[in-house]
Amino acid sequence: MPTSPSSPPPEEPAPGDLRPPGRLRRAATALWRGLRVGGRPRRGSERELELCRQERDRWQRYADSYERDLNRVRLERAQLLAWLAALHPASAVLVRGVDGIHQLRIEAGGRQLSWPLHPADLGQFAHIPYARHGSGPYGRTRWDQAAHLRRHTRLLAMEGMLFTTAPDDR
Repeated sequence: MPTSPSSPPPEEPAPGDLRPPGRLRRAATALWRGLRVGGRPRRGSERELELCRQERDRWQRYADSYERDLNRVRLERAQLLAWLAALHPASAVLVRGVDGIHQLRIEAGGRQLSWPLHPADLGQFAHIPYARHGSGPYGRTRWDQAAHLRRHTRLLAMEGMLFTTAPDDR
């Protein structure tokens, strides 16, 4: 005779029952009775559920606070970059990458500096012109390629200094 899913398993095994008798059955029955009292969850479960909800709400407030802080920092970064671009109007340009991400590029002190920009912050960079699409090999602009060559030349010079010095006599 099948039993309903809400009723505890019977103590005595029925003929032909495949469930194991003995200790395992008694443990399962005790566990079932401990979890369900009169068909309703025990008060401890309700209290634990409320504690879990409070913990979830606390973490949600923490995540919301983190997101607000992150947005504030992103906005401040964009304002500082716009101010820096205003200080270097001759070399500051916006570049749209192949993947659609805009970058602010500035040449200062003979070096090329670049920062990715969030799409929501592009309004602060309206005073900066976009770079022309004159591209050299591999889709790079001449300006970008020149900075790349200068950087590698400096690295090769440092590498040459490292490996041309005489080892210490031991």
